[in-house]
Amino acid sequence: MQTPDRPVAAEHAAEPAKQAAAQSAPEGIFIVFEGGDGVGKSTQARKLADWVASKGREVVLTFEPGDTAIGATLRDLVLNPKWGDVSPRAEALMYAADKAQHVHEVVLPALHRGAVVISDRYVDSMLAYQGAGRVLAPERVEQVARWATGDLLPDLTVLLDLEPDRGLATITEKDRVEGAGEDFHGRARQFFLDLAAEDPEHYLVLPARTGVKHLANLVRERVAPLLSVAAGTVEP
Repeated sequence: MQTPDRPVAAEHAAEPAKQAAAQSAPEGIFIVFEGGDGVGKSTQARKLADWVASKGREVVLTFEPGDTAIGATLRDLVLNPKWGDVSPRAEALMYAADKAQHVHEVVLPALHRGAVVISDRYVDSMLAYQGAGRVLAPERVEQVARWATGDLLPDLTVLLDLEPDRGLATITEKDRVEGAGEDFHGRARQFFLDLAAEDPEHYLVLPARTGVKHLANLVRERVAPLLSVAAGTVEP
């Protein structure tokens, strides 16, 4: 699990030592799949989880938003069109609340056990969609997101890249974010790519439409050293 490379905010430094200690989980490995809608994140996350399990490691396959009881309610509030016009700031804060509960309830306990946690979406999605997509100040959105997650960073983020219109074309019934428009998704895609370019050591960027099995092999090759195992290949 990465240690944040940015200075910890003053309010974080003042938190009790036991909370800081709770954020350290040296035995676990945290891997995140990111990218636009319809790029195949869930498929690749499942394939990686199956492979990790075959190596004898405990694996926790999870997702955001919504993989807690509180998160499921928040997911409906941010994605269901029935709620009408939701303020971009309110949307960002609800995503942050989902992430805070997700880390508290799912991610950190698994990392403390030494599990490999594989998540479909994490903080980068909030930065790309609610920051760049909704045109909110990226630094403010990041501050909220990092505070909500206790500065917990993935060991590796796999970014599946695809032109937004190609990914969205596979979705028949769009939620509020999926239906946010071409400009919104274009800004989000570019922000994902910018994040990856800034930290290539912790990102793997792959073209999303190069074949499911081929992508799975490439992901294995990058993850294998983290597990200290041989990558192997997906059966053709």
